[in-house]
Amino acid sequence: MQIVVCVKLVLDPEMPRSAFKIDPQQKRVVPPRGTPPVLSPFDENALEAALRIKDQHGAKVIAMSMGSTLAQPVLRKTLAAGADELILLEDPAFQDVDSFASAGILASAIRKIGDVDIIFTGRQAADWDSGITGCVIAEELGIPCITVVRKVEITDGQVRVERESTDGFEIVQVSLPCVLTADSALGELRPVTLQGLSAARKKPLHIWKAADLHLPPLPPPRCELLDLYIPKREIVCEVISGKTPEEAAARLADRLHEEGLL
Repeated sequence: MQIVVCVKLVLDPEMPRSAFKIDPQQKRVVPPRGTPPVLSPFDENALEAALRIKDQHGAKVIAMSMGSTLAQPVLRKTLAAGADELILLEDPAFQDVDSFASAGILASAIRKIGDVDIIFTGRQAADWDSGITGCVIAEELGIPCITVVRKVEITDGQVRVERESTDGFEIVQVSLPCVLTADSALGELRPVTLQGLSAARKKPLHIWKAADLHLPPLPPPRCELLDLYIPKREIVCEVISGKTPEEAAARLADRLHEEGLL
């Protein structure tokens, strides 16, 4: 069994708010100096799900990431956690592409690998939260897709999963190959050990350019970003006082009534 896990680098959500900057003219986020990116959390859940299948069935796990300039030391975490190979789709042409173009590029790379049984993605990326890349990969490859997966079992060439729904969960069974988008309920990525870090240095890392994938011209973006800005936070505090608690409560009630809140 061969499994591909698509992972994306995002800004560290734990970085200080003051470090978050944008370029309003270019409508893009400015990567903060001294704060490396991290793997998108849902993608870490996807990688953990793939590694559990590997532990149970002896599968080969290939991590894959796409971008124009990728942080290799961060992405090697996938190898240290237990992935067998890392493929970087790295090319200037891959900068600022939308989810549909990203899915097409990833699908082309998956075809190049060949004989892939399961493709895992996170349910959504932690930056733009579009949540469509996994579905579009499945559409490009012509295979089934199950979204928001919280449990996975493999038996006799069939995948049986539990997926989140608005009122509980659903049980779905599908034949291989397929695409699964991982929910956080699948579990956090296992800790990286010193032994894993040492082993990661010896595992294959491949860099594929656009020319290696024989891509057709990328389609124009299907969505237009009209504006990108940091919302202004204004906090107004009004102190209601009184000689007694009862008088303060009465004044508070009057003030709330003036504002139409009572």
